[in-house]
Amino acid sequence: MDHLLRKIAILIMHRYQLRIEYVGTKYLGWQIQKKGKTVQKTIQIVLKKIFNKKIQLFGSGRTDTGVHAIEQSAHFDLDKKISDLNKFLETINFFLKNKDISILKINKKNNKFHARFSAKERIYRYVIFNRSSGLSLNNLRGWHIKKKLDIKLMRIGGKMLLGTKDFATFRASNCGAKSSIKTLKSVKIQVKGEKIEIQFKSKSFLKQQVRSMVGCLKYLGEKKWSLEKFKIVMNSRKRSFCAPPAPPHGLYLEKVIY
Repeated sequence: MDHLLRKIAILIMHRYQLRIEYVGTKYLGWQIQKKGKTVQKTIQIVLKKIFNKKIQLFGSGRTDTGVHAIEQSAHFDLDKKISDLNKFLETINFFLKNKDISILKINKKNNKFHARFSAKERIYRYVIFNRSSGLSLNNLRGWHIKKKLDIKLMRIGGKMLLGTKDFATFRASNCGAKSSIKTLKSVKIQVKGEKIEIQFKSKSFLKQQVRSMVGCLKYLGEKKWSLEKFKIVMNSRKRSFCAPPAPPHGLYLEKVIY
């Protein structure tokens, strides 16, 4: 009987997806930690304030300390229907004011939708400011590199990363993924004046994979490595061969596609 009641309760729950923008500078990443401020915890506290009950938020994936999001995706379940989604959006953003978090959109979803497991593609963007002067307006919004980078070499390196392969070289030592084999669908490098944007597209990424790939592309762009050295490092599957990962403050979760 209890099992049946639980099944009925699940069926009548209402699922909502949030699209979230945040500056990660003040946060220890997305996921709740035992100590410290995280984006997930901050939003859950606000949801509890609005609905007067504990609400669990499920994200599309983790972002590390200092990493930003142009559009993170998450979902939560509620035992009642939200009658006015626009009013809810105004309310939650009011409580998140001055916390460097904004809820861009809320959508009603069916119970089969899952922010993490339903995702077909994730897009990350890494921002580099390639100039001699330091950063003021864009401090902690991108990686400041003084030495002029060779974009042509970096683009060749980006193409070498494409496809299904073992990305063990680029995974963090504490990465919990069962396999280091991933399929990198797209790498695009755009130059906008002194700003270089590198966009990566894949269904999923290993922990620190994007930042590690950027670190290696930077070595290539600085001509510390040749294309042959880049290829050897990439195929070595040895973390110790990898260049130092790019700093987190240049990384943005750009979009999660379903």
